[in-house]
Amino acid sequence: MTATSLPRVGESSSRSGVAPLKDNYYALLQVVLFWAGAIMLPLGIVVIILGWYGASKSPYQWDQLSYVISGGMLGLGLTFVGGFLYFGAWLARIAADGRESSKRLADTLLVLAEVTATNARTDELGHDVGAIPVVAGDGTTMHRRDCALIAHREDLTPVGESNAHLTVCRVCRPTARR
Repeated sequence: MTATSLPRVGESSSRSGVAPLKDNYYALLQVVLFWAGAIMLPLGIVVIILGWYGASKSPYQWDQLSYVISGGMLGLGLTFVGGFLYFGAWLARIAADGRESSKRLADTLLVLAEVTATNARTDELGHDVGAIPVVAGDGTTMHRRDCALIAHREDLTPVGESNAHLTVCRVCRPTARR
């Protein structure tokens, strides 16, 4: 991450060049569920067709029953399990999209917060408002406007030209405006 780039929520500087599924168990789960479902669903349909074909070529009921059980029931089970795995892959993909969307939203909010904070700190001329030296009431100490010691005060006045008699706050260490 460079000094000028903004922070990103999902960003990890140590992961550049790493394989996309390494340590990403959600994506790995989605891929495994997808391929298992993609193989089992059509395989179940093929087994059902083979069971029907075997049962239709046999004239005896006791021989047909073995085809119905092995072809029909096993094929039906493979089809349902493959469908559920495929559905699970779809749900895993939706979850991954939701996580990605949340990361993008968090990144956008970070950028918005940075822009808002920058705009709140500057005036029309581009000066940092927090850096403006002020005096609280009739005090003798010069502070920055955003100093924690005087942030709650309402009676702040900007430091004028004659600031020789003012002492500098040891917390915020302001500098006089030129």
